[in-house]
Amino acid sequence: MKNSIKSLILTGVVCLMQSCTDDFEKINTPPTSVTTIDAGLILSKAQKDAAFAEGLEIPNSQYGSWIQQWAGGAVVSSSRYVEQSDNNVWDAHYTLIRNLAQIRTDILKGKETDPSGRTKLAIAKIVEISVWQRLTDLFGDIPFSETALGSTDVNNKPKFDTQESVYKTLITDLDAAIGQLNASDASYGTADFYFKGDVTKWKKYGNSLKLRLGMRIRYADATLAQKTITEAMGQPLLESNTDNATIPTYNNATNANVHPLLNQWLTGSSDLRYLANTLVSQLATTSDPRLPFIAQPSVNSVKAGAPSYKGMGVALTDALLKALVKDDYSTASQSTFFNKDYSPAIPCIVMSFSDVSFYKAEAALEGWGATADQAESFYQAGVKAALAQAPFNIATVPATFSKELSFTDLSKEQKLQKIGTQKWIQLFGRSYEAFTEWRRMGYPLLTPGPNVGSTAGTIPRRTIYSSREALLNETNYKDAVSKLSKGDSYISKIWWDKK
Repeated sequence: MKNSIKSLILTGVVCLMQSCTDDFEKINTPPTSVTTIDAGLILSKAQKDAAFAEGLEIPNSQYGSWIQQWAGGAVVSSSRYVEQSDNNVWDAHYTLIRNLAQIRTDILKGKETDPSGRTKLAIAKIVEISVWQRLTDLFGDIPFSETALGSTDVNNKPKFDTQESVYKTLITDLDAAIGQLNASDASYGTADFYFKGDVTKWKKYGNSLKLRLGMRIRYADATLAQKTITEAMGQPLLESNTDNATIPTYNNATNANVHPLLNQWLTGSSDLRYLANTLVSQLATTSDPRLPFIAQPSVNSVKAGAPSYKGMGVALTDALLKALVKDDYSTASQSTFFNKDYSPAIPCIVMSFSDVSFYKAEAALEGWGATADQAESFYQAGVKAALAQAPFNIATVPATFSKELSFTDLSKEQKLQKIGTQKWIQLFGRSYEAFTEWRRMGYPLLTPGPNVGSTAGTIPRRTIYSSREALLNETNYKDAVSKLSKGDSYISKIWWDKK
């Protein structure tokens, strides 16, 4: 009898346990838990974080100081060519890439030909390609083909792919992504900061990104560059400032949602960044109407009743830094960038019609997709679009500045110098891209500052790899470093940096 009772009890317990186990996942999932991630949320965050990183430019205006737009902080200037690993930039880009990769490896996997996922996947891939390009442009060879493959295929020690192979793959992948864009498919809608899911604009952006990819490699692989650029020039590109890819900002929001240039005032006056003398002098010498929008008159000049603009030197020695009187120099304009009444808030630019116009001018000089006699009009369109962008909103070119729009009696190289210099100004606040384009074109001509740093007084040409990558992926890291002409240093040139 006892055995029978025990059997009945045991059977009941087993049945109860089986019943609980069958419903375990349901019972243990809170009704408000997030079990799936919206692809739109990932896209939004990646778009915003990638764009804001250029303006915030951690640490301390390093890249902007190297190409002499910023002079860095007044006390600790990062422009002084002292080498250090840049873990923050490395980690931030790979975080962006991993997040975007989730859309194709998990959330929308299997929907590559389904209208519910096809175009969303293509858009996410285009954004991912732009992040990959920036990463390789900063560092050179990078872990690429063995990364961002999904949670089930993680490789903690990926090989470093050559920059040449990365670029060739990015161009191929971009063509495929553009070909997948379909206006009848499901859209990201307002989750897409750039274009609100507008496929026509995404095609323009994709083609414009292809133009940038092609132009970047023009001195390293002229054949592939010409093919890529000519193909892009034959397709719709960004056509006006209304096509600009931007991230909206909000003057009265938290620090995370204001324009990146505004953050320096929100974090305290001791963190203010000063403008470099090269930038201020260029704007003043050419009577550039953007000067009063970009620069704030120095405090001491205002006190003296004669407001004027003065940039600070870059890469200063300790003695020169000690002798500085901060109030003698110009910061970015507080009335422009720290004006909470400015309406609408200044958008953060990702890619602009001005960018594209300058690329078209350069392509035309080579006869790639346009004729040489079109170069001047493309260049003029780029300058005018740059003036018309917020916060400048300059619709008419002042007569005192009009000479800067002319190619008359200039050699081809002088025309390239004009394009490069105006692009450098236009990219103020987009330090990664400005640093990259300065290295590629060689313009404007910059003189290094007096502090020799770790580079023997040479302006850096690349970023040093992450120290964590060097430690945790040592074999592949050493292989990549062995291919650099001067090792893992600021002065080694990456593959496309030939000029």
